[in-house]
Amino acid sequence: MNRADLAARIDHTVLGPETTMADVEAVLDAAAEWGMNACIPPCYVAEASEYAPDVLLATVVGFPHGQHTTTAKREEAVDAWQAGADELDMVINVGRLKAGDDELVTEDISEVVAAVPVPVKVIIETALLTEEEKHRACEAAAEADAAFVKTSTGFADGGATVEDVALMAEYLPVKASGGVGSYDEAVAMFEAGAERIGASSGVDIVSGAPEE
Repeated sequence: MNRADLAARIDHTVLGPETTMADVEAVLDAAAEWGMNACIPPCYVAEASEYAPDVLLATVVGFPHGQHTTTAKREEAVDAWQAGADELDMVINVGRLKAGDDELVTEDISEVVAAVPVPVKVIIETALLTEEEKHRACEAAAEADAAFVKTSTGFADGGATVEDVALMAEYLPVKASGGVGSYDEAVAMFEAGAERIGASSGVDIVSGAPEE
């Protein structure tokens, strides 16, 4: 995979609790320079969409624990889209899933998907789930017409694994996120079935790829 093709599949990310607009601008500058997308906190979306209008901009919904009410997630999604977000990465309610409330999990996702005309990626937080729960989470996302499933928020112990990506790819396109920090690690995720990578190390990943 050459550098340009790879870059378009990288969501260069900054989502930590101490993130400033200067941090966001640095991510946007790198994304613009290398041809990547960007994933940033929702509070900066309006400013970011003006600062770097040519960068595909993702933000998060119900982040990082997914325990917001469905109404709050829906309103947050609409607000982010109206502010300029091109894609949304929402967190499922892991507790509801573990309790067996799959219909509520699906409804939660469906409400967000239906509220906005942009792709919604569903973060299932694989590090917290059993194999059976991973399947059920992906089934819920697929039933709710999500565009992608995503492995991790980056705020739980553990991130993307090739095994989880392969499992998730049976249901929907996969965004592998959490712990992917090099070109070789990104290639392993793509070979397992990922379509997109989310990483704070976007420049390291892309710069490691062949230029042609």
